[in-house]
Amino acid sequence: MKSNSFQGTKINPTRFHRSQLPFFLFLIPFSTLMLLPIIFIINHAFKPQSELFAYPPKFFVRRPTFDNFTELSRIVSASGVPFSRYLVNSLFVTILGVGLAILFTGFSAYALSKMKFKGKKFLFELNTLALMFVPIAVQIPRYLIIAQSGLIDTYWAHILPVIVMPVAMFLIKQFIDQTPNELIESAKIDGASEMEIFFKIIMPIIAPAIATVGILAFQAIWNDTTTSVLYINDESKRTLAFYMMSLTSAQGNTVAGQGMAAAAGLLMFIPNLVLFIVLQSKVMNTMAHSGIK
Repeated sequence: MKSNSFQGTKINPTRFHRSQLPFFLFLIPFSTLMLLPIIFIINHAFKPQSELFAYPPKFFVRRPTFDNFTELSRIVSASGVPFSRYLVNSLFVTILGVGLAILFTGFSAYALSKMKFKGKKFLFELNTLALMFVPIAVQIPRYLIIAQSGLIDTYWAHILPVIVMPVAMFLIKQFIDQTPNELIESAKIDGASEMEIFFKIIMPIIAPAIATVGILAFQAIWNDTTTSVLYINDESKRTLAFYMMSLTSAQGNTVAGQGMAAAAGLLMFIPNLVLFIVLQSKVMNTMAHSGIK
């Protein structure tokens, strides 16, 4: 009788169940609070001039308009370098940078987690130490390295600084640590090489961590303006983020400049939002759902 009472009951039902009500009452206010910045960005981009400088500021737009986007399009059309050039540059460095970041951090994390070699513990502690340094703290040595390597005015100046991310290395290593050593040993007995083990066994298991690293790397490269300012002198090799910033800053504190800045901010934010929506299921998955079964 006791066993029958539990039949048909799921720990996490796919449809709404009254047992979930306390969780909804707790989580909905917090999720609403986290959605407010996104709602504000969208509303702010469609505000007319009268609402952009209204006091007290209004959170929601009252009379939505496309004037900010129209003005941004007009300024873009009048610029010397085509808009498509900046867009292609951003897509190129972002796609290549994200791919290399996932590949190199994955290789490094696998070596630090499952391989045996002298100095492994020291290298991991060095990576952990690097977590405490914000990018601005290493700006000068990074510039010296890029300049002395001859990477000024090249696409590699956008890509190389982001390939190895200490936080990504730490995150992926923690996922790989949970992989049973017996699984890897059995693959080696079957004749699998280290590369085959990494791509066919480790990669499916660490899919949630890879998705998270992909989002972090995408945001770091897509929204980066510092590289185009410090390392790039050739206008044709600068990115869309720098172009949008230069357009809006060139207008100063005028009403048109504020409207264009709001529209440009929304356009730059949309790819980040879309990427997270696409990968959020992977990010939320645990190790139990990522390949061990």
